[in-house]
Amino acid sequence: MATRIADLPTPAPSREIVLSGLAVSGGVAIGPAHLIESGFEQVPEYRLEEADLAGERERFAEALAKSRRQIRKLKAKAQALPEQAAEDVGYLLDAHAAILSGSRLLRGVEARIAEERVNAEYAVQSEIAAIAAQFAAMDDSYLASRIDDIREVGARLIRNLTKRQFQAFANLPEGSIVLAEEITPADTALMDPRRVAGFASALGGAQSHTAVMARSLGLPAVLGVPGLLAGVRPGQTVIVDGTAGQVIIDPTPETLSAYRIRRDLARADRKQLEALIGLPSNSRDGVAVTLSANVELPRDVQAATEFNAAGVGLLRTEFMFMNRDDLPGEEQQYSILRGVVEGMAGKTVTIRTLDLGGDKIASALGGRFAETANPSLGLRAIRLSLKEPKLLETQLAAILRAGAHGPIRVLLPMITTIGEIRAVRAALDRTMRRLKRRRVPVPAAMPPLGAMIEVPGAALIADALAREVDFFAIGTNDLVMYTLAADRGDETVSHLYDPLHTSVLRLVQFTVEAALRARIPVSACGEIAGDPRFTALLIGLGIRDLSMAPLRLLEVKRRILTLDSVAAARRARMMLDQTDSGRIAALLDDFNEGG
Repeated sequence: MATRIADLPTPAPSREIVLSGLAVSGGVAIGPAHLIESGFEQVPEYRLEEADLAGERERFAEALAKSRRQIRKLKAKAQALPEQAAEDVGYLLDAHAAILSGSRLLRGVEARIAEERVNAEYAVQSEIAAIAAQFAAMDDSYLASRIDDIREVGARLIRNLTKRQFQAFANLPEGSIVLAEEITPADTALMDPRRVAGFASALGGAQSHTAVMARSLGLPAVLGVPGLLAGVRPGQTVIVDGTAGQVIIDPTPETLSAYRIRRDLARADRKQLEALIGLPSNSRDGVAVTLSANVELPRDVQAATEFNAAGVGLLRTEFMFMNRDDLPGEEQQYSILRGVVEGMAGKTVTIRTLDLGGDKIASALGGRFAETANPSLGLRAIRLSLKEPKLLETQLAAILRAGAHGPIRVLLPMITTIGEIRAVRAALDRTMRRLKRRRVPVPAAMPPLGAMIEVPGAALIADALAREVDFFAIGTNDLVMYTLAADRGDETVSHLYDPLHTSVLRLVQFTVEAALRARIPVSACGEIAGDPRFTALLIGLGIRDLSMAPLRLLEVKRRILTLDSVAAARRARMMLDQTDSGRIAALLDDFNEGG
C-alpha cells in the first residue's frame, strides 16, 4: 500500500534564532555552544582586622556600583528584543536592580562585614544562605521564586568582587563557541584558537580591548547581543558571523550549509593572500611602506614571522600581568620579553610599558585602581607606572635586559606632558646604570624612547613632544575615544566612535607633520592601521609605517600593492577639507573602489 503524503511525519518547525549585535571581528565560526553562566563559585573566607574594615566596605561598594551599571546596560540592550521579550526581561532586571538598592541582602552583607569581620564575598554568600533558609521555612511560592533572583544578584556581586576569570577554556571541545554575558580582555587572553572557534557576549563595545584581542587572535566575535543567553543550551549548534554581527542559534540545515560555504570561501581567500608573503609592501608608484605586527601574547610572534612582519611595532606587555594574583618579577618579565625579542630574529621589537586601566585590569594590581564612573580618565598607563616607581623600574630593567638579545625600542602609553617623558627617561638612565654596575648584559646604547599619541592634548603639543622622544606611535583607538568623548568599550555610544571624524583626522595630521619637522619616525598602531579600508587615508596623510594584528598584514599589503600614493595624498587633502563624516567616508570608499 502506497504511503500517502498525509501519513508522512510533519517536519519539526525550525527553532532557528537570529540575534544581532556589534560586528567586532570578522569571519564565520560554527560549533557547539559553551555557556559562561552566572552561578555561585567557591569563595574564600577570611577574617579582617579592625584596620581593614573600611577598605573591605569600600570594595563591596565598588562591586555594588559595578553590578548596578551592568544591570542598567543589560536593560538598555533588552529594548532591542521583541516587545513581549523586552517587557519580560525588563521586569526581571527591575527586580534585580531593586535588590541592589537598599535591600535586606545589602544591609545584611554590610552588617556581617562590620560585626563578624569577614570578607565581602563570604558575607554575600552567607547572607543569601540565611535569607533562603527563612524563605523556605515560610512555604510561600512567591518568596521561593524571589530567592532565585536574590541568588542571581548575589552571584553577580561575587563575580565582581572576585574579578573571576574564566579558567575552563583549556578543557573545551575543539571548535567551541563561547557565549557569555561579558567577556573581558583577560578572559580573551585565555582563549586558544585551536579550541575556541569564536565567541559572543551580551555586553561589550566594538572598539573595546576585548574586540581588539579577538581580531588579534583571528576569532570571529560579536559583542553587545541583547538576549544572548536566554535562548541557547550548552552544546547547541551556534553560528557566529563576526562580519555581519549576527549570532544564529540552532540554525536550519539550509542556513548551516550557506555559512559553511562562506567559511570555505574565506579560507580560499586566505590561501590567495599567502602568496603575497614574500613580496615587498610597496605602493604601485614605488613608495615603501613598513608593515609591523602588534603582539598581544607571545604566541603572536609565530604569526608575525610567518607573515613576514618587518618587526613588532607594538608589544603590549599587559599580558604578563593578567590572570595571576601576584606581580611578575624582573626575571619573569625578562624571560618572556627575551623570548619575543629572540623570536623576531634581529627585527626590531617596540615594547610598550604597562598600559593597564580602563577595560584592562589585572587582579594583581586591582588595589591600585579606585572604581570610578570613567576609569579611562583615571590612574592608568604611564600615570600608574610613574606613581609606582618600583613597578616601572622593574619593568624597565626587564626591557633593557631583553634588549641585549636583539634591537628594541621603548614606547610610553597615554603621554600627556613633557614631564612624563623626562621622568621615564631619568628612570631608564638609573636602571641602565644599576644593571651595568651589576654587570648584567644590556644594549650597548640606550634604546630609542617613543611616545604614543592617543589623547588630543598630546597631538596638539606634538612639536614639543617630538623634541623629547625618538619616535611617535599614533594609537588611534584611544585617540578617537578621547577626542569624541565616546567610551570605546560601551556599546550604547558606539555609534559616536568614528575614526573619520574631522577632528580625529586633523589630530593625526598635526602629529605626522610634527614628526616630519623633527625628522623622527611616526607609525600608526591602532585598529585602523590593520583595516584595508583606511590604508589609503593613512598613506595619504604621510604615514609610512603601519602596525597591526599579524593576521591583518596580508590584507593591508594587498591594498598597498594596488595603491598610488600621490593620488592617495590628493584624496586625503580633499577629506581634510570636509566637515561631515558621512562625506569623508564617501570620499574614502569611492577612492578605494576606484583604485
